[in-house]
Amino acid sequence: MENRTELKTERLILRPVEEKDAKAMFKYRSDSITNQYQGWIPKTINDVFDFVKNKVSSTIDLIDTWYQFVIIKKENNELIGDIGIHFLDTDNKQAEIGCTLDKTYQGKGYATEALKETLDYLFNKLNKRRIIGSIDPRNIKSTGLVERLGFRKEAHFKESILINGEWIDDLVYAILKDEWIEKR
Repeated sequence: MENRTELKTERLILRPVEEKDAKAMFKYRSDSITNQYQGWIPKTINDVFDFVKNKVSSTIDLIDTWYQFVIIKKENNELIGDIGIHFLDTDNKQAEIGCTLDKTYQGKGYATEALKETLDYLFNKLNKRRIIGSIDPRNIKSTGLVERLGFRKEAHFKESILINGEWIDDLVYAILKDEWIEKR
């Protein structure tokens, strides 16, 4: 297992989240308007410290754990978002991904660039067979993003997730390794 995986794109560096990232992460993650469709919105910076220290695995590719990359803009070394990867099943061939980006950097192709690199890594280095994304159907930007990446909608569950006291629908998108390779 790799403990210090770092991925690079033309404009970005993806590296494991660290406690030193808490302040920057809190800045964009605590924005309840921008992140209204997220399942986790920290109320205090201590919530972020707890998340990094106790909720995220320090080792990538462990079954039933979440691993978190932060997205760093190479140009100025600024943390602009993060990608969570949930390693799902007992045969360890499936993962779930999610992406959060600071509103200042949305609409500029950063999420697409970061997710393409992450998908390449998951399929080609970790040999995953299927990647899913779980999205609130009201989150049009995220559904558009995963559709552009080649994901297909597999399910629409009605009022299946309780977030902040509200039952919300859940769209499940997925892409298979063969589909990703064909698209790339």
